[in-house]
Amino acid sequence: MLLITGANGALGRLVTEELAGRDGLALGTRTPRSTSERRTDFDDPSSLDFSGVETLLLISAGYGEDDVVLARHEAAISAAEKAGVRHVVYTSVSGDGDHLPFALAHRWTERRLARSPLTWTVLRNGLYAEFLAAVAAPGADGTITAPLGEGRLAAVAREDLAAVAARVVTEPGAHAGKVYELVGEESLGGDDLAKAVGGRYRPGSLAATREAIASAGEALPFQVPMLVGAYSAVAAGFLDGSGIEDNALPRLLGRAPRSALDVYRASVAH
Repeated sequence: MLLITGANGALGRLVTEELAGRDGLALGTRTPRSTSERRTDFDDPSSLDFSGVETLLLISAGYGEDDVVLARHEAAISAAEKAGVRHVVYTSVSGDGDHLPFALAHRWTERRLARSPLTWTVLRNGLYAEFLAAVAAPGADGTITAPLGEGRLAAVAREDLAAVAARVVTEPGAHAGKVYELVGEESLGGDDLAKAVGGRYRPGSLAATREAIASAGEALPFQVPMLVGAYSAVAAGFLDGSGIEDNALPRLLGRAPRSALDVYRASVAH
């Protein structure tokens, strides 16, 4: 049996679509609604019953303080060990993402898997082009004020990452012990984004952006420094893809990756 955790999240839904019709597929979610779904609440370790699961796609249970995310991932890996899961495929963050505020939990989880008797594969995903559309969308007058400076981001389409994950979990043995870097082949800067939407790029400061995020009241307290830190990492040039020696994305896709700029444009339009 193949179990996809986080099946109700954006990446999980896309992987599920890629594997539609496959025998032996189960979906892990906090709120199961059918017999093909299992309750997998990372905040409730007693719900993590992985019996009968041969391959587990462990989609990162992020969006929390580090201690919360570490506890979630520890619970999932321990449950996999207890149930005798053969292979865990984990969605991490790209190797050039260590300056991102949420990278710590990913690197800890990679180390935890390396110490485990489980067979594993790590998919080091780059930041989504859809995420870029959310944090660097143009304003009403067409101006992009995201504080990206002169930095660039090797963004990647979420659908491409889902396609890679689907391929790996269906042939896990061929990918045992592998750590795959999966980033976009084109790095995008603020000027590129502005041209794509017919706007202008006038980057603001990190301080002004922090204040705007906090005052909007839509972000949880831990998310404010997380978002500002992501802007800072891009602006400082750490996420442009130049630090990745072997980008496995096109090889594992078996085709050319989707244009991150096209994905950005389409996401902004919606």
